Amino acid sequence: MEGERIYVNKLRPGMTLDEVFLVREKDLRTSRNGDLYITCTLTDRTGDVPARMWQASQGIFDSIPVEGFLHVKGRTDEYKGNLQLIIDACRPVSPEKVDLGDYLAVTEGDVEQMWSELLEILRDIKDRPLRRLIKKFVEDRELVAALKRSPAAMQMHHAFIGGWLEHTLNVARAARMLLPLYPQVNPDLVLAGIFLHDIGKAAELAGGTTISYTDRGQLVGHITIAVIWTHEKARELSEENGETFPERTLTLLQHIILSHHGVHEYGSPKLPAVPEAYFIHYLDNLDAKIFMTANQIADDPDAEATFTRFNRSLGTVLYKRSGDLTPDEDDEPTLF
Repeated sequence: MEGERIYVNKLRPGMTLDEVFLVREKDLRTSRNGDLYITCTLTDRTGDVPARMWQASQGIFDSIPVEGFLHVKGRTDEYKGNLQLIIDACRPVSPEKVDLGDYLAVTEGDVEQMWSELLEILRDIKDRPLRRLIKKFVEDRELVAALKRSPAAMQMHHAFIGGWLEHTLNVARAARMLLPLYPQVNPDLVLAGIFLHDIGKAAELAGGTTISYTDRGQLVGHITIAVIWTHEKARELSEENGETFPERTLTLLQHIILSHHGVHEYGSPKLPAVPEAYFIHYLDNLDAKIFMTANQIADDPDAEATFTRFNRSLGTVLYKRSGDLTPDEDDEPTLF
């Protein structure tokens, strides 16, 4: 395996490969003529690719490690418009012999700096019960450690270690800039809601060599987990200081969490019903969509193409040249 690594996002039909991939899943099947073949999903930090091995055996299938590493020799082709990898030979590889950085996507930001900046924004909260509630979360060392590593999603956006923090900070930054334009929106509710809206991701997703749902994540989900945690922290506060946490404040926070996906089809149990919930929903959606579109363009394997491949999540292809517009500094027109 000499030379520069070829990542999944650079694969094109007709390429010959000699690389190590992470195996996400595998299946042993029987063809129409009775021969065994293997299907599996191979991945690295840039994405995943479906793979097949014809004329396989039970022994080869058993040797392929799910969530382990596989040295693959093979070739790429196109099947029904989709890229796939044909495996000619393979063998398992010990984790000690690979660079995990090739397979585990991690935020490019400094985690501690991002966390400090997020806390600085949250210090703008003036409402006393809300400040105390956020403080309860921030003082939970085990939870904070999990939040700093948590992805923001399984696949859609910020699906990497530290993704929750990067995404939450982006939304908080945007809110801080836009809140002065909307004095009718309660800034304390917005900032607290931003911090809490995705906090359940720390329990919903597990980020190891692959990002996967935990049992609790599959059965309960991050939205419900966040609502439960918010209720529990508010109750702890009441027990500690002998003051009942304001019921209306708690209800509004829980509503923001429950409605932040905006529509029922995307998993929101409730639709936004207060300005603050709409504010957070659209900022949350904005950050996710900019991440998805920018990365789709940056990772598109055909550098010469004007449009990307079809993105199923966005439901469209993307034009790749909008960023090429540059002003003519030598002949700047007068606007008025």
